[in-house]
Amino acid sequence: TGGNMEISKQDWLLYRKKIGEWQEAYMEKLLLEYAELLRKESLASERFWELDKRIKNDKRSRDVVIEVRKQNVVYDLVAMILDGIIAFDDLEDFSDDLKDAVRFMVVQRS
Repeated sequence: TGGNMEISKQDWLLYRKKIGEWQEAYMEKLLLEYAELLRKESLASERFWELDKRIKNDKRSRDVVIEVRKQNVVYDLVAMILDGIIAFDDLEDFSDDLKDAVRFMVVQRS
């Protein structure tokens, strides 16, 4: 079991459908965090540069910019679960093989 498993066509199509939804939800969460940062009572320059730093870091996050490749699906799902972007429940429509591979790798890494 592991990331090198060959995923089914059905899992691949489902992943490609869901990844956009998951990224949108994650970016929505980021925007709420930015809005909170902007409402802080501190100097405008401090908030500006803190926001700038956050956006630069977040733009490099694999959860914002993801290279959608079939051989990376298991690794990407594991990373999204460990980063709190999605939960195991979000995988309910995927095959048992895929869920088992992801669950195995998450347990190994936590």
